[in-house]
Amino acid sequence: MNKEETVVSNAVRAKVLVSALPYIQAYKDKIVVIKYGGSAMLNDKLQESVIGDVILLSLIGVKVVLVHGGGPEITETLAKLGKKTEFLNGFRVTDKETVDVVQMVLAGKINKSLVNLVQKNGAQAVGICGLDGHTIEAKIKDKKLGYVGEITRINTDLIKDILEKGYIPIVSTIAGDKHGNTYNVNADDAAAKIAGALGAEIMISMTDIAGLMRDKDDPSTLISKVVVSEIPALVKEGIVSGGMIPKIECCREAIRRGVKRVFILDGRVLHSILIEMLTDEGIGTMFVSQ
Repeated sequence: MNKEETVVSNAVRAKVLVSALPYIQAYKDKIVVIKYGGSAMLNDKLQESVIGDVILLSLIGVKVVLVHGGGPEITETLAKLGKKTEFLNGFRVTDKETVDVVQMVLAGKINKSLVNLVQKNGAQAVGICGLDGHTIEAKIKDKKLGYVGEITRINTDLIKDILEKGYIPIVSTIAGDKHGNTYNVNADDAAAKIAGALGAEIMISMTDIAGLMRDKDDPSTLISKVVVSEIPALVKEGIVSGGMIPKIECCREAIRRGVKRVFILDGRVLHSILIEMLTDEGIGTMFVSQ
């Protein structure tokens, strides 16, 4: 790169930083809950991108809480142990042996790997699961599903303590009850309820699609903004269907619990979090109350 190209490149960088300033000021000291999942967890380059975005947000004063699942790794580990994975109505049938594996993979391998990745890149993180400090409490969702939990209570004390000390909380979605039982809970649902309990400014749900589209096979039909009162009509029209229904319901739940804005973002796009939060363009679907 010659001197002239360097000057132009630096000017572009400066313009980007200046244009991001209003957003940086707006989000400073606000809580942002990011539900991390999908391809962005399985691809090393995408994982570095997500963690880089999280660290940058933390450095500019945003209080980031990272909530993660890990379905594919659970399935892979169960297969290695010779245990077949069975799903019922979209939920993993979870017997006692399976929930032990889920806890080992989510609260152990994945959670601590993410903590390690954050710290390798110069920030500080603390990994917890819903069992720690009774952060996520649950009850059995359906006896046919076994140890799959329906969230009954969120206790934010531990998460707030971690944030106040300047660390990034990384939360795996294992829950417990008062009888000592352990449950696997849906990560989108956990993120929505944690975001509501924390009074988060926004919640971001990372997926493997561009957002909500009128035609699921045509990215040009992306719906950039949805008022939650419009969701029943979108379901009736078939625009929201199948596996998107519970994801959209979690977005509505977060808004109902007081989160100001919820975004569904394509985790396959590098730095999608920063593009959505710190630029005028935005790339996903935003849900608002009115």
